[in-house]
Amino acid sequence: MLFTDRTDAGRHLAEALRHLKAEDPIVLGLPRGGVPVAFQVARALGAPLDVIVVRKLGVPYHRELGFGAIGEGGVRVISDDIVRRGRVSRQDVATVEHTEEAELARQARRFRGDRLRLPLNGRTAIVVDDGIATGATAAAACEVVRAQGAARVVLAVPVAPPDAVDWLRTKADEVVCLSTPAGFSAVGEWYRDFSQTPDEDVIALLEEAGADPPPRRSAPATEAAVEVDAGGLPLAGDLVLPADAGAVVMFAHGSGSSRHSPRNRMVAAALNRAGLGTLLFDLLMPVEEADRANVFDIGTLAQRLADATDWLRGQVSVPIGYFGASTGAAAALRAAASPNSRVGAVVSRGGRPDLAGRGLGDVRAPTLLIVGGDDTLVLDLNREAQAQLRCENKLEIVPGATHLFEEPGALDEVAGLARDWFTRHLVAQAE
Repeated sequence: MLFTDRTDAGRHLAEALRHLKAEDPIVLGLPRGGVPVAFQVARALGAPLDVIVVRKLGVPYHRELGFGAIGEGGVRVISDDIVRRGRVSRQDVATVEHTEEAELARQARRFRGDRLRLPLNGRTAIVVDDGIATGATAAAACEVVRAQGAARVVLAVPVAPPDAVDWLRTKADEVVCLSTPAGFSAVGEWYRDFSQTPDEDVIALLEEAGADPPPRRSAPATEAAVEVDAGGLPLAGDLVLPADAGAVVMFAHGSGSSRHSPRNRMVAAALNRAGLGTLLFDLLMPVEEADRANVFDIGTLAQRLADATDWLRGQVSVPIGYFGASTGAAAALRAAASPNSRVGAVVSRGGRPDLAGRGLGDVRAPTLLIVGGDDTLVLDLNREAQAQLRCENKLEIVPGATHLFEEPGALDEVAGLARDWFTRHLVAQAE
């Protein structure tokens, strides 16, 4: 199939996506070239339009050849095969990533200005591009929107090579592609007009589509990037508050992770859908993360969590809970054990409560420990810690799950357990 231009491709693609109109989707265009296509899709479906910003990582001596991509929310997709065959050094990878991270931030500011991303929590997200070559960028986009809370991810493109489409079906819940020619060499060969799309055109289309989503049956959540004041230390965070949120859960991430953790964001999205607010924030400044000793300094991390809790109490007037992962669970329990703590509930995912020290017996908040059944060492540590707890507590074992809960359905079970615990001990107690 040969398309006249991106507008023509968008109209054809919209027809193939009509079945999604009843799902009240959000359409996300990959800038720049994907936005004119996405504009036509959004118009036909009566859906809101936004951009999903990702950047291809190109081999230094052959920029058109991508060895991976990065996206909003800290998502990183790397093709080890291309890195190996292209002889891309570790230093080259780091240099290209650093450059593209700066461009990603510039594009996000350029296209959105002061407008926040449209909240994706619980929604169907349709990711649209003008075509696919390697699929790395599209894969990163799918991972980004899933991490941002989309309940269902649909990837829609006019043209792509068959092998890329097959691979991308493992990254999205549904892939809609109008043409998969066997003799594929470049996206542009399937368009009569494949001229570049300027930034100004992207901004104009977003403005024409309308920055705000259409009215829905219930008010959407508010989502904002915030600067958390942790005892005078500014820490970057993401705060999501559903309408009439009954409580807010603060996330304490584990070692080597950050507020961009896709696992924590997946759990946060489930809590948001249940009407719970969430605050994911970095416990360390970027310069501190370089020293691995800092990520195991439980005392400092717990104090920052406690200070951040004081800041959050100035922003909301609802009960607050902690969700801690790995070493972050130790910090959450240490903070909850403080004499001045008023935290309402704690959930630990694959946590290391043994690192919390001797204060476990001082935790007063109802505490849920979730551990994978195949994470035997951590399971033993949690059983020992549970014996020291004097508050209401429970140990939940997810059968067959390992430390990161990467097995199919494992993280969904974690999210459900956390949702029910917080709903019972935070929301119900406040009513």
